[in-house]
Amino acid sequence: MEVVERILETATWAPSSHNRQPWRFAVLLTQGSRARIAEAMGADFERDLLADGQAPEVVEMTVARSRQRIVEAPLAILACLDPVAGDEYPDARRQHAEHLMGVQSVALAGGLLLLAAHAEGLGGVWVCAPLFAPEAVRASLDLPDEWEPQGLLLLGYPARIPPQRARYPIGEVSRFY
Repeated sequence: MEVVERILETATWAPSSHNRQPWRFAVLLTQGSRARIAEAMGADFERDLLADGQAPEVVEMTVARSRQRIVEAPLAILACLDPVAGDEYPDARRQHAEHLMGVQSVALAGGLLLLAAHAEGLGGVWVCAPLFAPEAVRASLDLPDEWEPQGLLLLGYPARIPPQRARYPIGEVSRFY
């Protein structure tokens, strides 16, 4: 538990818009809590894939693989945005920007969390699936209504170090002015 607390502490040092620190973390320590969120998201995922016209047998395999990843992860942390922590504006343009700044702040905290986990010898992956099923996620964990699920971080000590995935060259993703 000390490792988890150190990782979370590091994440809270992420920069945030207006220093509002809008991140909230639901730490899924038990397989039961991970199974609940996996089942909830899996139901929405299955519905969406079938609506996309994918073959039922492909959908079944895809959803089962997704559920298995979540349930078998030794630890999962759900990163959420609490928009109440942000500023209120009378116009939609600035309110939208405020919401985006909150989302960015949560993503920065998630990135720091993954780096802190790596420093502790853990492997980790950010899963965006909660964005596609926020109500199901919220209900499965009985989260506060204002918490907006952003990403699910799956963590554990790796059995093996996978090969590094290629990255685009700097020249393809950057412009220098």
